[in-house]
Amino acid sequence: MLAGAALLAAAFTPAASADTLREALDQAYRSNPSLTGARAGLRALDEGVPQAKALGRPTFSVTTGLTQSFRGLGRLDSGGRSLTVNGDIDIPLFQGGRVGSAIRSAESRVEAGRADLRAIEAETFVDVVSAYLEVIRAEQVVELNENQVKVLGTNLQATRDRFEVGDLTRTDVAQSEARLAGAQSSLTAAQGDLIVARENYLRVVGTLPQELEPPPPLPALPPTATQAVDVALENNPDILAAKATERAAFYTVHTSKADRLPTVSGTVGASYDNYLNTLDDAVGLPGAPVDNVQKSSRAGLTARIPLYQGGAVASRVRQAQAQQSQALENMVLTERFVVNQARASFANLQTARAVKESSEAAVSANTLALEGVRAENSVGTRDVLDVLNAEQELLNSQVALVTAKRDEYVAGFALLAAIGKAEARDLGLEGGALYDPDANYRRVRNSISDWRTGEPPKPQATRTVGPTAE
Repeated sequence: MLAGAALLAAAFTPAASADTLREALDQAYRSNPSLTGARAGLRALDEGVPQAKALGRPTFSVTTGLTQSFRGLGRLDSGGRSLTVNGDIDIPLFQGGRVGSAIRSAESRVEAGRADLRAIEAETFVDVVSAYLEVIRAEQVVELNENQVKVLGTNLQATRDRFEVGDLTRTDVAQSEARLAGAQSSLTAAQGDLIVARENYLRVVGTLPQELEPPPPLPALPPTATQAVDVALENNPDILAAKATERAAFYTVHTSKADRLPTVSGTVGASYDNYLNTLDDAVGLPGAPVDNVQKSSRAGLTARIPLYQGGAVASRVRQAQAQQSQALENMVLTERFVVNQARASFANLQTARAVKESSEAAVSANTLALEGVRAENSVGTRDVLDVLNAEQELLNSQVALVTAKRDEYVAGFALLAAIGKAEARDLGLEGGALYDPDANYRRVRNSISDWRTGEPPKPQATRTVGPTAE
């Protein structure tokens, strides 16, 4: 499999002219909104780790206030003013294990997010390959239909000439005219399909296709469905994401259970009160030598011992256990899906190969048949309708062959995606630096600053309206 991946990487070499499949994949990798959006979502998951770590870190706060008192009931309510500043540091000493569980849960969700990003990357590449091959198929079908219109136009003119000399009947001319009209209709439909294919390419890749080069050969694929399933069960990102999600749910259960345990925290604080030279008047002793500044400090331990919380904690634990149970069942569901996807992709590939071989045989046979029918028509043993039918059958088989080739390649690439081998690193994309999901995680995982927020986000995906789409 590694050798096959290396083969595909070597096959994706830049072309001197026209668009290549590698260039389309590179463009989509850098600017497809599904991928850029998923990367942003993963960065959001990364922030769960520093948020969980913050639960175990000290917090510092300062409270300040300026008070003007007025005459009233209290001794100090006779016009005194005061400036108060209080500073406190709260230090969590024991949290019942909820901090560690929260951190491990957040880390598991990051793992799941990375696996989901891999899955979206593979899905996007399958869409790119499908769109790329569909444009090629649609262009070839248009070319075949254009050639058919030319051939039928020539046939019609020859039929009319023979009708003029009395060699053919008006029925022969009408049959030729009907076939030409049908071919022109098919050409119009094929041209419409090409427009749709080009627009779909624009949606997926971000630019309109130019002249597309034939795709490179696919790497070696698993020879049997069983081997495809074995590789998929180890590499498919959907399974890895399901396992990581279950681990996150497991740690969430422990986080919920920690709400029943005591918590201990330390507190260190200081206070500063300044009565701004109004304390003597406020106490009713004008001019008395009183100290208008008072300072104090404090330190202590606080233990919170939950005895009864109305059943809320048990409810949260049961809820977390149910979510873990759901995650476990989802693992089985995902495994079924991956097995089905691998087997179905393998079957689709085998079917597409068989259809291609049959279509190649049909084209060869219909080409020979058309030559024979034309020769027999020239000596009068075949009529015009026989020639028209032979030409239509050849066209049908040619279109079927073009479609079969497209289906075979797309099915092969879909099998690569099913076994987890259709990502940027597997394909050897080097048009730009590959996105490193660990870079942002390393940057933020131990961040302790309340002000390190980064730059405002800007769209990374390529728009498909205005000059960008040209």
